[in-house]
Amino acid sequence: MDGDGKGPEPGAGRGSALEVFRVFLLLGLTSFGGPVAHLGYFHDAFVVRRGWLTDRTYADLVALCQFLPGPASSQVGMAIGLHRAGYLGMAAAWVGFTLPSAVLMIGFAYGVGALGAGVGAGWLLGLKAAAVAVVAHAVLGMATSLATGRRRATIAVAAMVVVLLLPTAGSQVVAIVLGGLVGLFLLARVDDSDDTAETSSLRVPGRRVAVASLAVFAVLLFGLPTATALVSSPTLTLVDVFYRAGALVFGGGHVVLPLLQADLVGAGLVDQETFLAGYGAAQAVPGPLFTFAAYLGAVMPTAPTGALGGTVALLAVFTPSALLLVGVLPFWERLRAIPRAQGAVAGASAVVVGLLAAALYDPVFLSGVTSPAAMALAAVAFLALAVWRLPAWLVVIAASAVGFLVL
Repeated sequence: MDGDGKGPEPGAGRGSALEVFRVFLLLGLTSFGGPVAHLGYFHDAFVVRRGWLTDRTYADLVALCQFLPGPASSQVGMAIGLHRAGYLGMAAAWVGFTLPSAVLMIGFAYGVGALGAGVGAGWLLGLKAAAVAVVAHAVLGMATSLATGRRRATIAVAAMVVVLLLPTAGSQVVAIVLGGLVGLFLLARVDDSDDTAETSSLRVPGRRVAVASLAVFAVLLFGLPTATALVSSPTLTLVDVFYRAGALVFGGGHVVLPLLQADLVGAGLVDQETFLAGYGAAQAVPGPLFTFAAYLGAVMPTAPTGALGGTVALLAVFTPSALLLVGVLPFWERLRAIPRAQGAVAGASAVVVGLLAAALYDPVFLSGVTSPAAMALAAVAFLALAVWRLPAWLVVIAASAVGFLVL
């Protein structure tokens, strides 16, 4: 950062947006395995092979994006694009990394509509059984890192109880806020193990741009629900639902499941079977899990639907991530040194473990395990993921094929 606390404005940058797009498009076509795997691919591509970032700068980026709500791997990608080629580079990184899976998910939405439940019942049951295994594996992994110790575990279970007894989108938001408040006081770190004395070489926006970005984020977060209450517009409702989901998701792409399920399935906008089929399919494509939003936007029964609806939903769910990233980057060095801020994030992160555990029961387990054969398939899929360490995309494809043949 500059001596006055302002980072250099991302302008022409050190590379071109086209260069950034080409690299991220290749990653978007080949990055299977979820956000943790994506971060490994990024490290190899941008630290080891191309030298765009130092290890220190990359670690700083990963820490920031895990601190923020939203899809961590996509935010890291956006920040790398911003660092390399300014704001155009940021957009190019997002488009390149997101485009392949978004196209596949919108195509799958058209396929589901064409096949219908009758023809595709078997493979849909296989996808839903695979979703049980994937979510159970995600809950287990997140619990071991985000809900350790008595306090965090208690917060996670309390959140699960709340959202199971009060299954609404509002209760989930309240649980996240309360978890953050509890963490603010009970989970603040006494001593920070991060080396905050050494600053990274990351190029960041200026503070005026950052403040404006945070203001836009807040206006949309609180203004969209008000606007949808005043104006009857399917498009506005779609934007509101996906923007709030993108703004409130801590802990990775899997956590978008309970938020969207409550808003869409709970409101009758998408049926349960179609919802879970898309979630299962999202595990089998490369790139960010948030492209599940493109599928949901495409299968919506009211306009906008199809490719247009998928595009609107996709932009809405990723917009909060971009605004928060630009808004927080210039202040990150100071923010990450505040123990209470870390405690608030730890509390909110424990809540999302509870939210995902609740979603594992309803709708995932209740809809995905409808027979002994489906339970057996879900158990085998979980074994393949958790013990044999097979990639999720392979497990999902195999489960869908088995479902087609025997369910």
